[in-house]
Amino acid sequence: MVERTQPQDERWAAVDRYIGDHLLGEDVALAKALAANAAGGLPDIDVSPAQGRMLHLLARMAGARRILEIGTLGGYSTIELARALPGDGRLVTLEIDPHRADIARANIAAAGLADRCEVITGPALDSLATLKGPFAFVFIDADKESNAAYVEHAIRLSRPGTAIVVDNVIREGNVLDADSPDVRIQGTRRLFEAVAANPRLTATAVQTVGAKKWDGFLLALVTG
Repeated sequence: MVERTQPQDERWAAVDRYIGDHLLGEDVALAKALAANAAGGLPDIDVSPAQGRMLHLLARMAGARRILEIGTLGGYSTIELARALPGDGRLVTLEIDPHRADIARANIAAAGLADRCEVITGPALDSLATLKGPFAFVFIDADKESNAAYVEHAIRLSRPGTAIVVDNVIREGNVLDADSPDVRIQGTRRLFEAVAANPRLTATAVQTVGAKKWDGFLLALVTG
């Protein structure tokens, strides 16, 4: 989660609405998932609809048959990713909070995707140690302090060609603050350093603005 310190530019949200109206359309399952999340008291920190569709398309472009998600929340991004899988595909998603995991399971089932999704509850680093790869696509959107460790596990569970996407890496520009006392910012900076130092990864990061304000994604390809 990003602590929003900068004011929202209404044009950013307006453009997201334009994208949604023209390219995304109505999605009953995703709308119901957001409503269930709100009713369950979950924070409004899901990816935006446009970002969710981007993840879906990236997973399809990767030809993913197995997807790993670290950080489930209420399953909004999980649904978009699971829809990218073929009928015999499999998605594993990790969530530390049992209440959130229960809501996610219900949302995933309501979307008709329970047969291809497994929600594992518990600290992600513990769960990751038990998993076997390879996964073709990994989406990381959990506690930012552990991002570098999550990517290390993602590489272990990968194959050449695996795509890794990490959310919330710009943090309203605060990633530039080397002296920040915020452990999430320091964790994000460690992520950049670890990815830059790993010869198996080819990576970039992109800034985004929209309904979720100013943030961005790190994208990496396992090349060796």
